Amino acid sequence: MLDTLGETNVMAVIGLFGGLLLGLAARLGRFCTLGAIEDWLYGGSDTRLRMWALAIGVAILGSFGLMAVGLFDPARSFYLFVAWSPAASIAGGLMFGYGMAMAGNCGYGALARLGGGDLRSFVIVVVMGLAAYATISGPLAWLRIVIFPPASAGSTPAGLAHLIGDTFGLSVAAIGIVIGLTVITLSLVGGTLRQDRRAIGWGIVVGLAVVSSWAGTYYVDQNGFGGLAVVSHTFAAPVGETILYGMTATGQHLSFGIGSVAGVWIGAFLGSLIKGHFRWEACEDPRELRRQILGAALMGVGAVVAIGCSIGQGLSAFSLLAFSAPLTFAAIFAGAALGLRQLIEGFLPAE
Repeated sequence: MLDTLGETNVMAVIGLFGGLLLGLAARLGRFCTLGAIEDWLYGGSDTRLRMWALAIGVAILGSFGLMAVGLFDPARSFYLFVAWSPAASIAGGLMFGYGMAMAGNCGYGALARLGGGDLRSFVIVVVMGLAAYATISGPLAWLRIVIFPPASAGSTPAGLAHLIGDTFGLSVAAIGIVIGLTVITLSLVGGTLRQDRRAIGWGIVVGLAVVSSWAGTYYVDQNGFGGLAVVSHTFAAPVGETILYGMTATGQHLSFGIGSVAGVWIGAFLGSLIKGHFRWEACEDPRELRRQILGAALMGVGAVVAIGCSIGQGLSAFSLLAFSAPLTFAAIFAGAALGLRQLIEGFLPAE
C-alpha cells in the first residue's frame, strides 16, 4: 500500500479516517470541549465532561495496549521529547481557552460546525489557521521565541508512565494500561454518563480515533522510507497547513494533518445530514463577528505556544500521559471558564 499510494498519501488517509470519526462524534454525539465545560459550569450536567474523560481513558488504554503488543512506541511521538515549558503550557492554554470562549468553539468544534453549514465557523477556522502559522514561522514567531525561549529537548520521554517505569523498574505499557483503565472507571462512576449509552459510545469512538492514528502513523514510520513523524490529531497548525495546501497544492504533499482536517469537515457534514441539521448560517452582528475573530486569533497563537490545542494536548498528548497534557488542559479549562464568565455574567458586580 505504501508503494502504491505513497507514504504521504497513506498518512493523509489515516488522518482522514480518524477525522471522520471525530467529525461524526461532534455532530451525532455532541462531543465538544467548550460545550462540556459550559454544561458543567452553568448547565448542572457533567455528562459531556465525563464523556471527555472516557475518551481520554480509552485513548490511554489503546495507546499503551498497542505498545504492549509491539504495534506502537509512544516514545516515537514528539509530545514525549519536545522541549516542554510549563510557563508556555499555562500561558498558551489560558490564551487558547479564553479565545475558545470568545469564538464560541475550539478549532475542532469550528470545523464540525462548518460541516453543518455554519459560515461563521469558516471565519474562525481561517483566522485560527493563519494566526497559528504566523506564530510558528511568521511575524509573531520572533516574539514567541523571545518570550518562551526554546529549551533543549530531554533525552528521556517526558511522560508519567515512563517516569514511573524508569523509577521503579516496571513495565511502561502495563502502567499506561492500568492508568487508562482507572480513568475509564472514574469517568463511569457516579454522575450521569452511565445512563447515556450514546455518550458512552461516542466517547469510545473519539478515543479510538486517537489510537487508530498512532497505530497507522507508526506503521508508516516503521515500514516507509520517508522518516515521517508519528502523530495524532490536533487542530491549529494543521488548519493553517490545509489553507496553505489549498493555495500551493502542486508544490506540496498531502499530510496526516490535512487529511484530519478534511475528515472532520466531511464527518460533520455527513453527521449533520443524518440528523437533518444542515443549514446555512451567517453572522449578522458585527460585534459577534469581531469577538469571534479575536477569539480565533487567540486560539491560533495559544495552541502554538502550548504545543497543542484542546484536542492535541487534551487527547493526543494525554493518551501518551505526556507531562504537558494535564497542565495545558487545566489552563485551557481555566481560560474557557474566565471567558464564559465574561460572556454570561460579566465582570462588573450587579447593581
